[in-house]
Amino acid sequence: MIRAYTSRDKEELLDLLRLNTPQYFDASEEADFIEYLDNRLEDYFVVEEKGRVIGSGGINYFSESKLARISWDIIHPAFQGKGVGKQLMLHRIEHINKNAAVNLIVVRTTQFVYRFYEKMGFELEKTEKDFWAKGFDLYQMKMTLKE
Repeated sequence: MIRAYTSRDKEELLDLLRLNTPQYFDASEEADFIEYLDNRLEDYFVVEEKGRVIGSGGINYFSESKLARISWDIIHPAFQGKGVGKQLMLHRIEHINKNAAVNLIVVRTTQFVYRFYEKMGFELEKTEKDFWAKGFDLYQMKMTLKE
């Protein structure tokens, strides 16, 4: 089940982040994630299975640029490769499509997972070495929704 994030989910999400560190996130990113959850989230969703949070991901909007940015995708390691991330991504694309003012989706990810977004229809726009932390390169990708 995909539902909106509530502050009661915060500790479980921090646990998910830690389970994905250092494979997909640098330890230094935890403070950024806390800042995001406390002050920067707009639409953020969690995936629940049997009352347990197994994934999460958000959307931020930049109306002046007519774009939405996919943010902070985290899937429990035991559920990776089982369609949870795809289901969450499709949910957010559908959610974004309801906003007529958005015609572009951007995701800023790493070399470790950019192929997932490529499979979802995103195109690589640019890369930048050690952007997030040493060994965690930026892979910025985009998906055009409508002209």
